[in-house]
Amino acid sequence: MFIHGKGTYASLNSVDLSTYTNKVDFERVADSHDTTTFGKNARTYQGGLLDGTCTLAGIYDNGETGPRPTVAPLLGTVTALVYRPEGTGAGKPEDTVNVLVMSYQESAEVGETIKWTCELQLSGDVTTTDQV
Repeated sequence: MFIHGKGTYASLNSVDLSTYTNKVDFERVADSHDTTTFGKNARTYQGGLLDGTCTLAGIYDNGETGPRPTVAPLLGTVTALVYRPEGTGAGKPEDTVNVLVMSYQESAEVGETIKWTCELQLSGDVTTTDQV
């Protein structure tokens, strides 16, 4: 079943940023180690450590829980990220992981709303559960 992205939820440091967010890129990757030995006709590989990043982006708001007062003070710190790709509701997936806040950027352009973006480095295991 296809799921529309309009219900996506993201919180950082226990602050719901969904109201200000219109794009989430949540990427998980694994290291690859070459285990090829003499006599093989093709390379072989073994998986290694898991890694990943998350980018949050959206429309700037100067409110008390907007992106600037929430994200900017967290630069260089590790905090909790909660990501619900299908939105909030019983049985829907939820990913929880600590993240290092790597960057916070604002972009202003004549004739447009101010945009914001933050880059997050996953730090530790991602816990995936179904919401209750």
